[in-house]
Amino acid sequence: MAQKKKIGILTAGGLAPCLSSAVGGLIERYTEIDPDIEILCYVGGYKGLLLGDSIKVTPEIRANAGILHRFGGSPIGNSRVKLTNVKDCVKRGLVKEGDDPQKVAADQLVKDGVNVLHTIGGDDTNTAAADLAEFLSRNGYGLQVIGLPKTIDNDVYPIRQSLGAWTAAEQGALYFENVVAEHNANPRMLIVHEVMGRNCGWLTAATAREYRALIDHDEYLPEIGLSHERLDVHGIFIPEMKIDIAAEAKRLKQVMDDIDNVNIFISEGAGVEAIIAEMEAAGETVPRDAFGHVKLDAINPGQWFAKQFAKMIGAEKTLVQKSGYFSRAAASNVEDIRLIKSCVDLAVECALKGESGVIGHDEDQDGRLRAIEFKRIKGGKPFDIDTPWFVEILEDIGQDKGEKVSVKH
Repeated sequence: MAQKKKIGILTAGGLAPCLSSAVGGLIERYTEIDPDIEILCYVGGYKGLLLGDSIKVTPEIRANAGILHRFGGSPIGNSRVKLTNVKDCVKRGLVKEGDDPQKVAADQLVKDGVNVLHTIGGDDTNTAAADLAEFLSRNGYGLQVIGLPKTIDNDVYPIRQSLGAWTAAEQGALYFENVVAEHNANPRMLIVHEVMGRNCGWLTAATAREYRALIDHDEYLPEIGLSHERLDVHGIFIPEMKIDIAAEAKRLKQVMDDIDNVNIFISEGAGVEAIIAEMEAAGETVPRDAFGHVKLDAINPGQWFAKQFAKMIGAEKTLVQKSGYFSRAAASNVEDIRLIKSCVDLAVECALKGESGVIGHDEDQDGRLRAIEFKRIKGGKPFDIDTPWFVEILEDIGQDKGEKVSVKH
């Protein structure tokens, strides 16, 4: 007789507009198939798993799990924990000196009777899940690990579309629709819309596309100064595209002279290498997280970028606005809910069949939705600047596409 499944769920990494819905979807689907399947949700991601902190899914939670589709964030909490970074886990009090965090996590799953762990997170979460899955296999633990790919950057190999990215682009556009009204708060106004993400070329470009679609549906009154031209995006800067700052400043200065304002969208990761070089040359320490990534909020690329351009284009006032926290904490939109449902349904099917992997449309297998092998999952997939809709936007706003750049993550 087959072993009865007991399910563990955790969300980890940064927020994205899919976590709440994915948790709700998993609970709903398991309940539809077999309401007797036990489910535990670990509180605060891998931190909760290491500390044995979990929430048991009760009949009341099952009956009302659909409510979670209406909310953003993660009801069960997140953390950035790398199980193979022993020093960091000890420093944070998650394990004792001399303990192996992977073994602590595995032993906790065994203690809780969990034999299927669903990890919902980005590339870091799923590479951590891959490390855990490999540890479990190598040490004879009979446990499955099934990942769901969350990242607003949409930059996970080989997954075509990660959960939450569509919503993040839509919400970033809505955010800027209000911010752009600041363009007439001062003569010669420069507005910088900083889009959150390590190397989020896709999200920055997609947010610009969503925003331009929003303003294309509006009516204007240019005779009194309300014009489409003043509300439009005038420049898009992403890590995957070489930026000729002098040439762009010359172009944007002409825009400023013509319409009295400039609006630019930049990826939070654009210009990071130059900022790091400046900091290190000045003897400053570059702050990094447990995964070794530069803490972008601490080095503030948007402010640096704005400073470079402001003088060169003759801006009298500069406003830098970040849409990240607004967009990443939103509830899933219709397109993401549809994608989440298809991924969740397959995740449950794989759990019941005894398969492990990360659920997604596999770009190396004609876009087929499947459980992708953990060893093939990695972050840092660059946005292709030759994507037709992006080329069309740049041509529309008069910006040179430039050369492709190999981005570092």
